Amino acid sequence: MKPRIVVVGSLNADLVQRIDRLPRPGETLTGSELRIISGGKGANQAYAASLLGGRVSMLGQVGSDAFGPLLIASLERAGVDTANILAIEGATGTAGIFVLPAGENIIILSAGANGTLSPAAIREPLKTLAADSLLLVQLEVPLATTEFALRMARERGAITILDPAPAQTLPAKLCALVDYLTPNQTEAALLLGSTEEIESYERAEAAARKLLALGPQNVILKLGALGVVVANSRGCERVPGFPVQAVDTTAAGDTFNAAFAVALGEGKPPLAAARFANAAASISVTRPGAQSSIPQRAEVDQLLSVK
Repeated sequence: MKPRIVVVGSLNADLVQRIDRLPRPGETLTGSELRIISGGKGANQAYAASLLGGRVSMLGQVGSDAFGPLLIASLERAGVDTANILAIEGATGTAGIFVLPAGENIIILSAGANGTLSPAAIREPLKTLAADSLLLVQLEVPLATTEFALRMARERGAITILDPAPAQTLPAKLCALVDYLTPNQTEAALLLGSTEEIESYERAEAAARKLLALGPQNVILKLGALGVVVANSRGCERVPGFPVQAVDTTAAGDTFNAAFAVALGEGKPPLAAARFANAAASISVTRPGAQSSIPQRAEVDQLLSVK
């Protein structure tokens, strides 16, 4: 049986509009028709990992509004185990997403139920983690809950993967619980307290070495179209991306992390897992939306077979 991938994280209703540019203060602009799409970094990663062939369980919270059942149903359609998603009184998390013409996105989060996910809510499900399990976490739920999940996974010998998004500084005790830290350029700079842009392989390698000093066993630094740099105590390796025409980068990082976890769970070494993840993410940016942009496993295998 495949190892289990457990995702602890957020579930959001994404409220998406395309805009030509950002409005100035006091200005009103007309955007595209509003679309409501299932999202949240945690849910996106669970959804993607399942579509890509993983055996996935999601731990998190939704509210008592109409968005909660919509988000759970979306995960269930992808084959995710949702038995440990709690429904509480109040609002489900939402994300206002504005997509610019070149595909870049601006996101404004409202935490809702994600903001009160506690260690107690995930303690019992995490006791079932096995030594061959993988834990995926992000930073859209309380940091104490994320750290608790990482600690329980580490105690049980599971592989831990942290996507440090949305970007924030992290305590050393949390970083020390991470097997794979997967920041993008912006997140890496913030973790290092740097204002220097990481726009090349050379700068990425230098940043990755500094990130290793924070405590994780491995750093997978995501560079968008360039691909990634994989760094650990043995050195740095470059894994090129797949050139595509980007339409919408929403959930590209989530797709990468999910694909990376699936590949590791299948026994692929980190470099091969990163290439698989690059392929999955490159397909996702050619489509609009979050979960709606995530590819099927066959699509990723097809891309890899011709490259």
